[in-house]
Parts: sequence; structure tokens; C-alpha cells
Amino acid sequence: HMCEQLLAAEQSTYHNTLLALRGFCSLHAQDPHRALQDFQRVIEHDSPHPNSCIKALCGRGLIRISGGSNYLTALDYITACQLKLDETVFTIKSYVPWNQRGLLLKVLQEEGQMMLQKKRYLGGSSISFQKKPTGLYTYLTLKSRDAPGVFQLASLLVELDSSDEASRILCADALYQMGRGEEAHKMLSLALSRNPQRAPLLARLALLQLRRGFVYDGNQLLKRLIRIGDSSCLLPILAIVQEEDRKLLQSHCRWRALALLKGKQEAAAIREAIAHLSFAILAAGGYAEDCLLTRARCYGCLGQMKTAIFDFNAVLKEDPRNAQALSGRGFIHLALRQQKEAVKDLISALKVEAGAVIPAILSLKPESQELVTGWLLQHSRAALTKLMTTKDLPGEETLGDLLTMAKALTKICRAAQHHIFYTDVLMANGENQEALKHLQENFGHSPAEDFARARLAVLQLQSRNMAGAMAPLSVLARRDEKDLAFLLNFVDTKQQQHLAQAAAQQGKVLMKGHDHEQALGYHSLAVLASRDSPRYLRHRAACLMHLKKYEKALKDMEKVIQGHGSNSPKTQAGDHCCQGLLLLSLAQEEAAVQHYMQALQLDEPLALSTITNCPGRESLTKTFHKIAQYNFENQHYEEAWKITDYGLKIDKSSELQKLKARLRREASSCSIH
Repeated sequence: HMCEQLLAAEQSTYHNTLLALRGFCSLHAQDPHRALQDFQRVIEHDSPHPNSCIKALCGRGLIRISGGSNYLTALDYITACQLKLDETVFTIKSYVPWNQRGLLLKVLQEEGQMMLQKKRYLGGSSISFQKKPTGLYTYLTLKSRDAPGVFQLASLLVELDSSDEASRILCADALYQMGRGEEAHKMLSLALSRNPQRAPLLARLALLQLRRGFVYDGNQLLKRLIRIGDSSCLLPILAIVQEEDRKLLQSHCRWRALALLKGKQEAAAIREAIAHLSFAILAAGGYAEDCLLTRARCYGCLGQMKTAIFDFNAVLKEDPRNAQALSGRGFIHLALRQQKEAVKDLISALKVEAGAVIPAILSLKPESQELVTGWLLQHSRAALTKLMTTKDLPGEETLGDLLTMAKALTKICRAAQHHIFYTDVLMANGENQEALKHLQENFGHSPAEDFARARLAVLQLQSRNMAGAMAPLSVLARRDEKDLAFLLNFVDTKQQQHLAQAAAQQGKVLMKGHDHEQALGYHSLAVLASRDSPRYLRHRAACLMHLKKYEKALKDMEKVIQGHGSNSPKTQAGDHCCQGLLLLSLAQEEAAVQHYMQALQLDEPLALSTITNCPGRESLTKTFHKIAQYNFENQHYEEAWKITDYGLKIDKSSELQKLKARLRREASSCSIH
């Protein structure tokens, strides 16, 4: 009310001062609209009075906070500081209530920091106005977004609360951007002496020391920062530093990490290296390929596998064909014994850059090398086998990819199986001369190794050398039927037929000479080359019986019987007798009896003739009696009658006749038909 009376007086002395005072009165009276009008009149006056303007700017700034315009609030206080810092301090202390002052200081701190962060993108350019500035703005340089403006704002905050660390840090950041690094260093050093464990202070001082060329001091400060374990404090710093200083911090931290890793590789040194690499990655803006790769390997050394994979994934997100990241992630999967994932990554890496991946595999421990080459060979062998059998490759792999795998395997380890696989891929690719050359270079012209001899035999077959090919292939048939089946994919159908016939003939000759072990190889070759022909399966089963390998013989006869559709009853009866004899040898008497009954049903004369020869009528009749008796005791009368009936066809055994009489007596009390 007093202000209004004085303003109404004709004398205009202290007019702006009175308006500013009335504005604060209205503000305290919860009338911000009227207060803003008074503050605006002072600020826009053609002949402004500095002290009154400062009060008006401070008042308007308070109003702007309640309206959510924090940035404009900061601009008002920077402008006030540019006019008179001490008067601005006095105004805040005198006119801003305690309950509003805390919020005001926090808003000014945050906005000051944001202005410095924007400086990095604006390149330090000051704000320009198209219109000619009037009134208060004739006093100002309008560089409120620049570091000098923020420095004045920070100085105001320090004056208001000298113990507030955030205000001192803001002041130091502004000094740094103004190129006054020494002053910033002094201010931060003083603050650190009061609080030696503050990460934001240590990080800023470390950067300033590196900038000044004091590498040792910078390292010591970074060590202290690492011990505290708060790397997040670097983010606001990196938002305000100059580009060359960011690069300096990045290169220094990377160099320091590599220096630590050249040492004893102790866990503590690796952890410190990880921290330095993290600083370098932050300084690079969150992505630095070499640092991410090195950090991932460090995490792997410490057993932090998931974290390592996270870093490798970060690289692969930017560069999906990065061989180092692919192989590195593959090695982590290897350590975790995740075969499928490891193989996928390592194959991808070898396809991109085999020259870099092979030395990485060779640097692994021997047991890890053996495991990874085993997995790669297993996968590649399966892919090649599928190609040869179905003419279709799984996934995205081609013959060219398999050739890359095979070459890599021979370079990683000169094991016979790797050279064999390389030969197979060359053959699959139609490069027979190259395959022969590679085979002879690594195994000689007359290989002693069975698998190599078999490959040479296949190549000879393609040159129509049947006689020379048969023996090595028969040896492989005894040792590894799956591998022989794979190799026969390289031989055309007509040649396979000739090979089967010749092998079966040779098998018969050897069996006559009682060399059943060697004969087995030839019979197996005949079976595989003929795609399981029943005739050759019977020959092999007979050979296996001589060698007392009854279970394998049984499997062959099961295949024969399964394909009985077009065979004559006589042939079928013979097969069932053979199967029955095998089952007797394996003590599977009940199943044997069933096959003999089928044989008798199909062709009784042939069956009886075969039984007479082996196992003998009397012997088999005893078995029939035993099984019939078992069924009788278990009240399976129909089955017992049937077995007894067929048993009596073989031999009129008194035991079987007695059993049949008992079955008749049972029939008188209950029907068994």
C-alpha cells in the first residue's frame, strides 16, 4: 500500500525501485500476475536503474519457476549477475524467502549444468537477436548460454552457499570451458581436500592433470576413482569436455589398460584394466570396438561369461561380420560347453576372416583346441554327408564354406582326420586330381592309414580300377560302415553294382578258405554297395554266424524278412529257419519257436530238411516241448496246442505226445478252440 502511495505521487524519483518493491510485495501476497507486470515494467524501461533491474529479474525468475520455465529463470539470474553480482546476492538473501531459496538454488545448478552440456553441440556460439536490443539488453552481451554466463551463475551459487560442492563443481566446469584450467584445478583441489573420496572431483581433476601432461598424477587419481567404483560420474563430465580432451582420456585409458594386461594377468590387474577400458568406452561415446573386444576378453578371463557376451554383442550389433567378436563369443560358448552356439559363431568368423581366427584358435589350451576342432569337424562332416546324400546343404553353408572349414582344420591341427575331410570336400567339389594330390602329399602313394587307403580306392574306382579298390574298401567296411556308406556316394550306381557282385564273390572264396574275418569285410562292402540287397545280407549273416556274432547276424536277417513281399515260400521258409537258429544261439527260445513254425507253415519239406541239418530234430523238439509246457502251465492252451502240433511234425517225441494227451483232457472240461 505504501508503494502504491509513493508511486501515485507526482515526483517520479525511485520509480523503478518502488515498482520492484511492489512486485515482491505482490509476490509474497500470492499475486504473481500483478508482480510480473511490475517486474516487466522495470526491465523494459528505456532508462533502467541497475539495482532495480536486478530485483525485477530475480523476482521474475522466481515466478518463472512456478510456471515450469526453469531455463528462463536461469537466464534472468545470469543477466542479474552480469549487472552486479553482489547486488544479486543481496537481493536473493533479502527478498527470496527461505522456503523458496533451496528450490531456486537447485534449479539454477541444474540449468547451469545443462547449458554447459549444450555448449558442446553449439560450438560456443552466442545467442543472436534479429531485432535491435532495447532497454536492459543494451547493458548485456547476451552470452547467457556461454561458459562466462554459467560461471557468473555458479559464482552466485557459491556466494550464497560456500559449502555446496555441486556449485563449486559447476564453477570449475565453467572455468574449464572458458580455458581457465589452472583456476578450475585449484578450485577442485580445494574441494577435494575437504572430501577426498568424492568421485566427481577425482574424475575432473584426473582429466585436468592429463590435459596438463601430468600423466602419473592423472593415473593416481584414476586409481582412486576406480577404488570408489563410481564410473557414472564421468557421464556429465564427458558431456561438457572438449573433443580433444575426450580423445585424450580415451587413448590414455586404453593405453593404461593394455599396459596392465601385458603384466602377470592377475585378477586385480584385469579388474583395473576393465575399469580403464570402461572409461575409454564412455569417453568414446559408448562405442569403441577395440576397447569393447578387449574388455569382453577380460570378463571372460574372470569367468564373467554373460557380461563378456554382452560386450561382444555390442560390437556385432554395429558390425555383424566382425571376425574378432564372432570368434570371441564362440570361445565364451566353448568355455560354457555350448556346442551349437560355439560352432555357429566360429564358422561365421572363419568364413569372414580365417587368417585372423586360426591363430586365435591356436592360442587356446591344447584341450580346448581339441574340443573346438572336434566340434567343427563333427558339424562340417554332418553338413557334407547331408550334401552328398540329399544334394542339399543345411542352413546357409555352401561347398565353398566347407572348403574353408576343411582348410582351416588342416592348419589348426595336422591330424589325419582333418586331411581326410579336406580330401572328401575336394572330391565332393569334383576336384579329384587335387584330392589325389593332397592325399598323396599327406599319406604317401601307398597309405598305411585305412581311411586314406579307402579314399585312394574310390579315386581308383573312378579310373575303373575295380581290383585295386576292393581290398581297401573291405577293410573300411569292417572298421567304419558309416564312413564307407559316405564314400560310396562318390561312386556311380553301375559301378556300385559291379563292386557289390565282385565283393560278394570274393567273400565266398574267403569263406571257403575259412577266413571268415576278412570275408566279413567283403560281404559288408557288398551289402553297402547294393543298398542292403537281401541276397548279400544273407551272405553276411552266414559269415557273422561263423564268427559267433549272432546279434549282428540277427539284425541282417530281420532286414531280409522285412522285405519278404515278393520272395517265394521256399525262400521265406529258409530265412525263418535261419532266424530261428540265430535266436536259439541267443537263448531266445520262444521267438525261435515262432520262426520255425512259420517256416513249417510256408514249406514243410524244406524246413524239416534244414532243421535236420542244424540244430537237429531231437534238439529242436525239446525246445518246442519246453515252450509248449510253459504255455500250458500259464493256461495259454491254444498256443500250447499249436506249438505241440508243429513240434510233433518235426519229431514224434513221447514228451510232446504226453503233453498233447493232457491238452485233450483239458479240452473235455473246457473248449480250447
